[in-house]
Amino acid sequence: MKSRINFAEEKTTSGLMKMALPLLMALVLNMAYNLVDSLWIGNLLGESAMAALTSSTPIILILTALGMGASNGLSIPLSQAIGAKDEKRVTALISTSFMGFLVMSVLLTGLCEGFADGILRAMNTPASVFPLAKSYLALYLLALPADYFYLYFTTVLRSYGNTTLQAVSILFCTILNACLDPLFIHLWGFAGAAAATLLSQTLSVVILIAYLARKKLFHVQISAIEWSEGKQILFKALPSAVQQSIPALSTGVLTAIVGGFGVTAVAAYGVTGKLEIILFYPAMALNMALTTITGQCFGAGRADRAADYTKKSLLFGCVLLVLLTVPVVGFAGWLSGLFLSSADVAKIVAWYFGVIGVGYVLNTVTNCFLGTMNGMGKPGMGMALMIFYYIVIRMPLAFVLSRGSLGLGGVWWAVLVSHAVAAVSAAALFRFLYIRNEKMQEAARN
Repeated sequence: MKSRINFAEEKTTSGLMKMALPLLMALVLNMAYNLVDSLWIGNLLGESAMAALTSSTPIILILTALGMGASNGLSIPLSQAIGAKDEKRVTALISTSFMGFLVMSVLLTGLCEGFADGILRAMNTPASVFPLAKSYLALYLLALPADYFYLYFTTVLRSYGNTTLQAVSILFCTILNACLDPLFIHLWGFAGAAAATLLSQTLSVVILIAYLARKKLFHVQISAIEWSEGKQILFKALPSAVQQSIPALSTGVLTAIVGGFGVTAVAAYGVTGKLEIILFYPAMALNMALTTITGQCFGAGRADRAADYTKKSLLFGCVLLVLLTVPVVGFAGWLSGLFLSSADVAKIVAWYFGVIGVGYVLNTVTNCFLGTMNGMGKPGMGMALMIFYYIVIRMPLAFVLSRGSLGLGGVWWAVLVSHAVAAVSAAALFRFLYIRNEKMQEAARN
């Protein structure tokens, strides 16, 4: 297993595939991991349990997004230091960020456990499923530190160009979770699914730690901790964390809006969220891959290579998403039946995908540009873009349209419009940044 890839020297297509495909495989396995919970819960416990899971999901997504954002923030300076072959800075970044993740995971777990009731009420959780949602969330939160350190250790590996082990560890985690879910649900009901997640995620982190220690890619030295590097990581992580969290926050707001249309609508929206993971994860994989690739290329002074990688990613991503979107949209009603045997739920799910369909291709375009901008060291630009099309466009538009004649469909149309706005805005912003960078390099040469 190759532990390092030099993207500034690697052939573009080869480098992209070596980075993106294992990462995509890891995310596909993570998708399977998430779907397993929903399949068992929906089929064993029914519509109310699915609605409770849907009410808990936005909170889990926001917390996970914070961890992903923080890890992406680390990957920017770390991949640049690796690209520049600055081993001293690599050690300082790893040591400093490890302590930061430890503090963040403990603090957020404690805060969310303490305010779980208020958070669920703010989510407009239906009263009939509130106890179920609370029991699931309270136990799931105990897995948050393991989740964060999984994200942390895979970021360290990804910064070296290694995404294969991430796929191996999540494969193990998925198989274990699939086996434990029905057993634990039988023993403890709805909360058993969260208990299975806690155990399987903890073991996947153990696998990653063992590998990193054996390959000597991970060294925590108290003496190497540098607060100046901590500030640098924080500076990159905050915009990236906000960037990752805003979609999850949007999901929470939309879930609250959908909650006004009843338990069946909430359960259906939960099913759409699980199915569209299939269409979101390729974009996420390309975003994460381009963050690392671009970081290495810029660290090595090869901005031209970053542009080549972006073009190849756009082509690969758009073709892949067309191939994935067509069957999901065409068979959405039937796929819904895998989670819940309900004609009403299936009708809403088919309606959702029929409206939003093309939006997943547009989302992939947006994420390719965002990944490149992050790797350029401009996560603040991506954050501003996310705020614009989620908070300024999607959420207010969903609220307004759902109050009119469109009803629940107004939420779906708001999502589609925001995807279109995001893709156009991201392309324009990327072009501006890249042209400005070329002019700065030309001025420096002269």
